[in-house]
Amino acid sequence: MDNSSSGRIVKTPGVSGGKPRIAGHRVRVQDIVIWHEHQGMTPDEIVSQIPTITVSDVYTALAYYFDHVQEIQDDLRADRDYVEEFRHNNPSLLDAKLGREPLKEAS
Repeated sequence: MDNSSSGRIVKTPGVSGGKPRIAGHRVRVQDIVIWHEHQGMTPDEIVSQIPTITVSDVYTALAYYFDHVQEIQDDLRADRDYVEEFRHNNPSLLDAKLGREPLKEAS
């Protein structure tokens, strides 16, 4: 837990991958960052999609992000890398049938 967030942002091993999240929820700080910074959602729009959190929670998550930019960017990068590796090792059968991706032969 980070004291600068007054206990409202927590990290719990085994919950949400141990990544920083809004206390009492599984909404990670990086989720708020993606919705706000990358998808252009306002705090009110985020709360309308997840009504169990408050606008104050969203601003607290954003404040945590701006205090820990490198940590959150590293988490986002690690997630992207994981997805790319998974896609590489598990190609889509639909994409292969549509000719977008070669079908890997079963070993």
